[in-house]
Amino acid sequence: MHEQDRHNKNRPRPDSAFDLPERLAAKSDPALIAADERHFALLAESLDKSVADLTRRIDAARRAPARPGQEIVERDLAVHQLSAELRALRRFGLDLCLGHMVPADGSPTVYIGRLGLLDGAGNQLLVDWRSPAAEPFFGATHGNPMGLDRRRRYRWTGGRIHDYWDETFGSDAGQDAALDDQSAFIASLGSDRSPRMRDVLGTIAADQDAVIRAGSRGALVVDGGPGTGKTVVALHRAAYLLYSDPRLRHGVLFVGPHEPYLAYVADVLPSLGEEGVQLCTVRDLVSEGAGAPPESNPAVARLKSTADLVGAVDAAVRFYEQPPTETTTVATDWADIPLTADDWAEAFGAPERGTPHNEAREEIWELLLTILLDKADADVPRAQLRQSLQRNDELRAALDNSWTLVEATDLVADLWSVPAYLRRCAPWLGPDEVRLLQRTDAKAWTDADLPILDAARRRLGDPEASRRARRHRAAVAAERERRSAVVDDLIASDAYADGEGLMTQLRQHDLQELLVDEDAMPALDPDLLAGPFAHVVVDEAQELTDAQWQMLLARCPSRSFTVVGDRAQARHGFTETWRQRLERIGMDRIDLASLTINYRTPEEVMAEAEPVIRAALPDANVPTSIRSNGIPVRHGNIGELTSILEAWLAEHDEGTACVIGSGEPPFEPTARVRWLTPTLAKGLEFDLVVLVDRTDTAIGDGIEHAVDRYVAMTRATRELVVLSA
Repeated sequence: MHEQDRHNKNRPRPDSAFDLPERLAAKSDPALIAADERHFALLAESLDKSVADLTRRIDAARRAPARPGQEIVERDLAVHQLSAELRALRRFGLDLCLGHMVPADGSPTVYIGRLGLLDGAGNQLLVDWRSPAAEPFFGATHGNPMGLDRRRRYRWTGGRIHDYWDETFGSDAGQDAALDDQSAFIASLGSDRSPRMRDVLGTIAADQDAVIRAGSRGALVVDGGPGTGKTVVALHRAAYLLYSDPRLRHGVLFVGPHEPYLAYVADVLPSLGEEGVQLCTVRDLVSEGAGAPPESNPAVARLKSTADLVGAVDAAVRFYEQPPTETTTVATDWADIPLTADDWAEAFGAPERGTPHNEAREEIWELLLTILLDKADADVPRAQLRQSLQRNDELRAALDNSWTLVEATDLVADLWSVPAYLRRCAPWLGPDEVRLLQRTDAKAWTDADLPILDAARRRLGDPEASRRARRHRAAVAAERERRSAVVDDLIASDAYADGEGLMTQLRQHDLQELLVDEDAMPALDPDLLAGPFAHVVVDEAQELTDAQWQMLLARCPSRSFTVVGDRAQARHGFTETWRQRLERIGMDRIDLASLTINYRTPEEVMAEAEPVIRAALPDANVPTSIRSNGIPVRHGNIGELTSILEAWLAEHDEGTACVIGSGEPPFEPTARVRWLTPTLAKGLEFDLVVLVDRTDTAIGDGIEHAVDRYVAMTRATRELVVLSA
């Protein structure tokens, strides 16, 4: 059980949901919180009943009898869905509630929750944050109140409310102690960071919420500088779309930039009630990705980053799809049967477009047998002839030579080791480029090979599919034969068989078919990242090459994407517009949303970071910080690193720090003090950032140097120290 689950499950029910510190004593006035207390009492009662009800339903579902095959699948799916609901309720308890809003028209107060919740009479205790009715809670501003008079947000700690703040949208602001018009909200943005992304649903801002709730048709580009909440938007948008768009229940893929990022955001979607989203990096899409180092030769990396070279895979596969151009004579025990070039062409053209090469082979084989059977004399026994053809080694060898089963790794390795093959498949490459792509160990995969391996694997399919299909059919046939024999024995032993009884009815074809559950036959575990997915969310998308984009497009035929990134954080430059980039790689319906408010980085840090990126990219989307903490950026040298970290740890019992540089860390990293490169720091945030600026080795040259410095500096939520080495 998750640590938070255990905490919430075992803690006693408090008499009050509020546990405000002394400095906020004025907010404890019953006139301010009594209505909330009454509502939380109803909520607590409903939660207990809901947990008990879900527990009973899960137990009943698990005990329910189910036949092997589809019934078991449906039962397990029901148990999984109910268990996810139960985990969400146990995970949060009362802190499912994010806040409330008071409509200006005098309607009852509406409480907003991570999930919707009804009481026993069907009254709405919590409105799901993703529902249209909850939109004003996040989207209302003084310029557009969206029908609200007031809004209250809670800050929960350990299942108790430790602070809350109110905003009023009416003309009479009053003198309530809780009214601080977002100052408490802004201050909360600078709270201590932890190794996992903290809960942010209660602090979604209006500009972020508008992007989260945008439609899913086509591609939505969310362009925003550091601290604008791009990752927050990406994660919450995934949860929102799964709730609001039934089409997307077929699957959502969330792609992050690297493993530390995935670990950082791992808890967010489950905390929003969504456990079905697949999270991965681009590397994870290919089995060879885990062990593939970066490509060391920039020229090779550039060539392999193009969509053209990914497209060469199709030509490479077609090399193994060449039907015989002359008649093949197939010898049988009854007569020789000719297979003409037209017969071969007909069989090779039978698989539907898009059928993987290796998986199409069995369909071609079956059609070849049908053609031969049709050509045989009418008096030849069909069953025996088919068995004879199935065992014909010459026929199978002819098919092997013209439609060859191929492994993806072998096909790509041949491109890097057989120059003539590469020239045939990629005729636009010059002689020097062909030589550059050749290597001694053709299977020494680098990250630049992954999109090409992925394309090859998708185009070829599983080379074992044909043999597995034959084994599956043989197993089904054997099972039918065995059960038919059992039925014959039962009928023979039925002393009262009269040709019309139950036993005799077992001979009927339909009943015998029902006796064999083909779904229960052995099958491989599915590749959960193979797709297709109904929607794909890509964070830090500015770094993807054209070749990597092809990996994602292949998994999302609908072209429904959320593309999140910042052109100013592209290490290798991003001279196009987002529309130009996405249209070039194959998207056509593209909308753009821009985030311009920096909620994370203090003004003091941005004042030093902005000139760094402006010098390299004058048109960079540098966001405006909305808070200042009065802590200036410090400068020093690498010799001060140890004392800086020791002093920070002594002063702060909570929070995280990160030293960003290159090479081996000059200290032993811990859970609270990490060492990362600028690339691995992308998408993360820390209370203290120490940038080790070694311009001789680090942080890149030219545009890379500027981007790496900018990224590193803007990870800080409180304090930045720049050390020279």
